[in-house]
Amino acid sequence: MKAKIAFSSCPNDTFMFHAMVHGLVDTEGLSFDVDIYDVEELNSRARRGIYDATKLSYHGWFGVRDTYEMLSAGSALGWDCGPLLVCRQGDGQVLERAPLRIAVPGRYTTGALLCSLAYPGLGEQIPMLFSDIEGAVAGGAVDLGVLIHEGRFTYRDKGLSLVRDLGAWWQDTSGCPIPLGGIAVRRALGADFASVFNRVLRRSITYAFAHPEASREYVASYARELSAEIQQKHIDLFVNRFSLDLGEEGNRAVDTLYRCYERDYLRGGREEALPHGRQCGEGA
Repeated sequence: MKAKIAFSSCPNDTFMFHAMVHGLVDTEGLSFDVDIYDVEELNSRARRGIYDATKLSYHGWFGVRDTYEMLSAGSALGWDCGPLLVCRQGDGQVLERAPLRIAVPGRYTTGALLCSLAYPGLGEQIPMLFSDIEGAVAGGAVDLGVLIHEGRFTYRDKGLSLVRDLGAWWQDTSGCPIPLGGIAVRRALGADFASVFNRVLRRSITYAFAHPEASREYVASYARELSAEIQQKHIDLFVNRFSLDLGEEGNRAVDTLYRCYERDYLRGGREEALPHGRQCGEGA
């Protein structure tokens, strides 16, 4: 079977998928037609059910759970790896000027969700390509920006300062690691397809860990603006034991984030958020 799949150009995704899309592991009869896009584009395309398997932000997946099933392999989920809320250097009192304009890396990204949960009523979220956010904040087009991917490694060099580590906020309030994104398959393809794809993806990740040099050229070809050092830092941070299998701890984190999304973000049809200091995993 040829599966139409999609993942992002970020080093963690290209690192994980390299072996399976290049036939370096047993794919159990699957072949792949691959698209590579920014994660918010993938979130949007999932709402049209375009792919058999696709990378999604967990926030994006929450809106298409009836169509897509999240796999236990392939997630970017962990500790101390969450999005960062940043401002221009020297603008430390920015939060006192609310409402503000906040650049987010897409409406359906987990970064946008966490910003809403951590800072209710902070201001208007302005979706833009993740790689444009540092420049927008530094240039004054927006007051704040939510950085994902390699932005956590480069923002200081772009003249920006940290306002809040949104991943650390999540960890402190929920007691869980932060679910950023994962790989989902169309439910219409059935349980057998999901099981096979999950096994193949886990096999591909295992190969990547065992042969890190094999994917370096492929990873670099989609991360042209990143140094080899930043590419490796990106992989080291976002590809971990949860990428092989969410396990009980990972699934609990996803369930907790979904309860917050359902209860606090969507409550009453409004994009509401938790009051500061409230434990996100608490019952209503």
